[in-house]
Amino acid sequence: MRTLCFRVVCTGLFTIISGYHATSQIIDFSKENSYKQVFRQTDNFGLSYLDTLEVGYKSAPTDSLRFTILNDLAYYWHTRDLVKAYEFTQLGLKEALVSGRNEWVGRFQITQGAILLRDEKLDSARIVLRQAIGVLDQKELPFLYTQLGYVHEREGDLTTAAEYAMRSLRLGEQFNDLHAQALAYSDLSNLFWKQEKYDKGLEHGLQALRLFEAYGMNDLDYDFTLYVVGNQYLALEDLDNALKYYNHAISIGERYGFYNNLSDIYISLADLYGGSFRYTEAESAALNAIQYSERLNNNFMLMRSWLSLGKLQNLQGKFLSAISSLETSIKIATEDFGDAFFLSEAYQNLGKAYAGSRNYKDAYHAFEVYDQLQKEVFTEEAAERMSQIQTELEVAEKESTIQLQGIQLKKQRIIQTLGMIVILLLFLYLLLIFKSVRRNKRNNEMLQLQNEEKEFLLKEIHHRVKNNLEIVSSLLTLQSEQISDEKVRNAMVKSQQRVHSMSMIHQKLYQGNSLSNIEMKDYFKNLGNHVINSYGMEDRVELECSMKPLSVDIDHAIPIGLIVNELLSNALKYAFPGNRRGIIRVSLEQHESVLHLEVSDNGVGKVMSEEPNGTGFGTQLIELLTTQLDGEMKLVVDKGTSVSFDFQRIKAA
Repeated sequence: MRTLCFRVVCTGLFTIISGYHATSQIIDFSKENSYKQVFRQTDNFGLSYLDTLEVGYKSAPTDSLRFTILNDLAYYWHTRDLVKAYEFTQLGLKEALVSGRNEWVGRFQITQGAILLRDEKLDSARIVLRQAIGVLDQKELPFLYTQLGYVHEREGDLTTAAEYAMRSLRLGEQFNDLHAQALAYSDLSNLFWKQEKYDKGLEHGLQALRLFEAYGMNDLDYDFTLYVVGNQYLALEDLDNALKYYNHAISIGERYGFYNNLSDIYISLADLYGGSFRYTEAESAALNAIQYSERLNNNFMLMRSWLSLGKLQNLQGKFLSAISSLETSIKIATEDFGDAFFLSEAYQNLGKAYAGSRNYKDAYHAFEVYDQLQKEVFTEEAAERMSQIQTELEVAEKESTIQLQGIQLKKQRIIQTLGMIVILLLFLYLLLIFKSVRRNKRNNEMLQLQNEEKEFLLKEIHHRVKNNLEIVSSLLTLQSEQISDEKVRNAMVKSQQRVHSMSMIHQKLYQGNSLSNIEMKDYFKNLGNHVINSYGMEDRVELECSMKPLSVDIDHAIPIGLIVNELLSNALKYAFPGNRRGIIRVSLEQHESVLHLEVSDNGVGKVMSEEPNGTGFGTQLIELLTTQLDGEMKLVVDKGTSVSFDFQRIKAA
């Protein structure tokens, strides 16, 4: 059975305080959010949080903050000390009335109603709670209706109690208040348990836990709901699950000092252990329940605690002890106790104890009272109304399911619409990409055509330059044949060779794959053979190009070609006199950014700087071209002549 008076919810007043830390942890008036409300803004605190609140409320800088802390202090003391809770409530009511803050008067009245309920003053609790209805905002009514429901439950009027739980549920749904909804489902779960509808009670209890966990605070009501769900499992004989939920509830109750909930839990644990023949543990649980009830000074809890001990003693066959415990339980329940449910259970077990001790007369009388009380609790009207409530909840659940399905359909339509929009946008995007690709393809084709045209024009230019240089070469040849002076004729022949070496460069350009680079190995072979043939020495002088294929840009190729032409001519003129046979070697290699050119022969070793038979123009030309290419020349005369050059491979000026 739920300790109803312990579950009063003070609207806006769930606060949190750390019992193990300094006041600044939960109350720091130097900050904007100076008070973290217990069980509403935080639950990160321990057992001594009430001491922190008691110190803090006195220094609150505003009335609203003082009232908030004071009301939380009053409400949560009612789980441990009824006298202190009542003192703080009276103080809050007095100050709220003086300040004219009617909304705070109503909130303190809810707390006062909870205390009166716990003190077995049910009529007074009902009056105070109804007075609060007129001064509270609608959003705060679910918690007030919860308290009124507790009053009727304590009086055995389960029908009206269920009505108030339904009102709280509807308002909680209206204002999207998860805590109010959770509390309503918890109350309904407890009422169904009293009606012995355990499956339905378990369903609502688990729903309450889900809502509490979504709310996110381990508060008094969450703790009690764990206990209620444990009761449902115990009634359904699922002892493992029942014990799991009881232990969870104990850990929360001990952390925050919820003595009321701890009493409830130990009462149920006594039943669980007793039913499992674990009598020692059962007796310890019953005694714990009595201890917490006495600390609370709560006759309702104390009556139920002695009842749990009497039931256990009946199970053990200790009938005389059971009679003593059960008579104590009934004696504690005064005439205005009101809760026929637990009174009936006490008389039922008392009847069993008398019967066990063979006192059949008193047993008959006890069972007679039990039957009378059962009729008060389980009336046809109550059973019918609970069935109606169950139907209403099922209908509400179905309507909620239909609404959810409607929402899902709307979401699906929205998703489908968005999907169509995305597909359309994607189609447009792909269309744009297609057009862009097609346009780029046309542009690329046009550029390729333009490049081909330019390449053709460049090749045509190189072809024409080559032809023009060949014409110049031919003119020089014709002119040299008309000259009788041997020196002048030789000079004309050399000029013709130089022009031809350049024309061969342009020929390579328009015949090759590149318009800017010359493959030098093939070029040297063609140039060398042409020069050797022009001197008529092809039968006795051999050309060797011991090098790998190497491409060189035109700015380097023309000067290098002229240098090689001069060196070949000098070698043919001076290295092989008197029909001497020989070999001329030409090679060009690249080492990183340096081009290394070497021209050598195995002739007589004629040094080109000695010019007894020439003008020296060839030597000057070589030096000029070497300087143009930023190169260095090295001459070696040893069993022939070897001339080498190192050029930096950069764009020639």
